Amino acid sequence: MTATDPALTALTQGWCALSLLHGRIEAHIERALQAQHDLSVREYSLLDVLSRQHDGVGGHLQMKQVAEAVVLSQSATTRLVTRLENRGLLERYLCPTDRRGIYTNVTQAGLLLLEEARPTNDSALREALDAAAKNPDLAPLVRAVETLKTSVSVSVPA
Repeated sequence: MTATDPALTALTQGWCALSLLHGRIEAHIERALQAQHDLSVREYSLLDVLSRQHDGVGGHLQMKQVAEAVVLSQSATTRLVTRLENRGLLERYLCPTDRRGIYTNVTQAGLLLLEEARPTNDSALREALDAAAKNPDLAPLVRAVETLKTSVSVSVPA
């Protein structure tokens, strides 16, 4: 393939459209979460991912898994955890079976904020998708998102 290859051009245009859709959705949700709950999209995502942990085997996530789930580097994830910990929304403690491991849990205050913010997140997502559906270049992507049947958003990479 050359740089002027039509298949490459179409692929690039598709990626640009997907990136544009993602950016618009994220910006819309960000504004809503910030205005109503003083949360960023990343903070909301982190609270959501960590709220799904459990105490059984494999129930707690390593920082690498958390970083992958919120699509951040490990260092950025650690900074984000620290910010939310300073706000009283998360807490860290040593793993009882491996003193080298550190667990991060959502506090009661964090769970309450997450539950208060969830309708805002969901509503802002719907609004952003509805607005994007009016753009002929983005409408096919919106339809794809709306019909996607997957648990990617709630599962965490191993």
